[in-house]
Amino acid sequence: MSRHADPYCLRSRLSWRLLSLQAALLVALVVVIIGALCATGFVLVQRDEDRVIDVVQSALARDAAGGLTLRPTAELKALREEAPDLWLLVRDRQGHSLSEGSVPAEFAGIGGALDQISQARLGWQLFEDDPRKPAARLKRIDTAAGNVQGITATQGKLSGAKAVFTTSLVLLGIALPGLLLMGTATFIATPMVVQRAFRGLDATADQARRIDIHQRGARLSVEQIPLEVVPLVAAVNDALARLDQGYARHKRFVADAAHELRTPIAILNTRLESLPSGPDKTRLIEDAARLATLAEQLLDIQRLDRCGHPFVPVDLVSVAQGVAADLAPLAIAAGYELSFDAPATRIEVLGDAAALERALTNLVQNAIQHGPRRGTIVIRVSRPASIEVTDEGAGIPADQRELIFEPFYRLTPLDRGAGLGLNMVQEIMLLHGGHVSVLDGPNGGACFRMTLPPLQQG
Repeated sequence: MSRHADPYCLRSRLSWRLLSLQAALLVALVVVIIGALCATGFVLVQRDEDRVIDVVQSALARDAAGGLTLRPTAELKALREEAPDLWLLVRDRQGHSLSEGSVPAEFAGIGGALDQISQARLGWQLFEDDPRKPAARLKRIDTAAGNVQGITATQGKLSGAKAVFTTSLVLLGIALPGLLLMGTATFIATPMVVQRAFRGLDATADQARRIDIHQRGARLSVEQIPLEVVPLVAAVNDALARLDQGYARHKRFVADAAHELRTPIAILNTRLESLPSGPDKTRLIEDAARLATLAEQLLDIQRLDRCGHPFVPVDLVSVAQGVAADLAPLAIAAGYELSFDAPATRIEVLGDAAALERALTNLVQNAIQHGPRRGTIVIRVSRPASIEVTDEGAGIPADQRELIFEPFYRLTPLDRGAGLGLNMVQEIMLLHGGHVSVLDGPNGGACFRMTLPPLQQG
């Protein structure tokens, strides 16, 4: 089984990836610059001001008399060889001092004046002294001889590792603020850019949400959307076109099949009329009526789907009266009494008279077919604009009252109905802006109520 990745936020992922790319580019740039400097033998910092003090710190010790002395370490020997101008001055808090080389008089006379200073860089007056004079480095350090103060202006040679480290710090000191600035700009600008780029896609998504099963020829707009998303929208439009074609073929098949059924059903009804009266004839007539109803329902589906003419005022009382007159013989033959209850005045709605008549016919035929073949079927028209069909059958279970309006749904698997009648009633009600519901009948059966918006009298 394939695993599907969870949806992700494009703005967040794009921001982090851009920041990672920027960081990688900056690190690569630092590495390239350091590599180039090392390859050419040039580094940003060539001399190490702390080199002499570091060597003194490891070599300083006490002699037998308690004075300061320098042990002959390898680092000290190397320093003396590479810095012929080496000079240094070391003092402890007890007044002992140690010097090497030619200590300038300016620094030799400092004495204990700077005992409280932990470290300092002592330079020269600008424009009045030789600018080539190196600045002296003063630093208080802990050694084997205790805490001492060291002063030197000699700058030792910078080691390779320290040169790379120092140069890296200098470059990163420049790169890190730039990375922080670019990262901040990325997290601010990227969501704005993505939102602006996908603004057209939001409109296309709204179009997709408005597409429903009754809408044909709908296509999604490709205007003002990124080129990278156009193939997806085009694929959706192609899928919609194929669905339209398939739906059109399906509708043509249904219409052709319904028309072809009309002729043999009419011939069957004619032959049934010539049979002698009896229970078998009644059953056969009912079955033929169901076939005719199914054919008409299939045609109604096609007709309602193409319904484009404006509605006209329709009198519900007249529609219900006509259906009652047409179906009374069928109901009586099946063992029912058919009752009609309506006010004497008109109840008008805007709609299609044939469609409303078909909806009511489906409800009455449904009551005849699924009832106990006894009792009374009542057709009642009431204000403001509703028609009820009530029977005395077993009723509809509460948990199935929504399901029975689904196409091809039947309460029992052996039901001889096609499961289209109640769905057709619901479609007709939706077409007219009304709704159909199922209630408990007053005598234990089911009550189907069609409610329509009444015609507003001007």
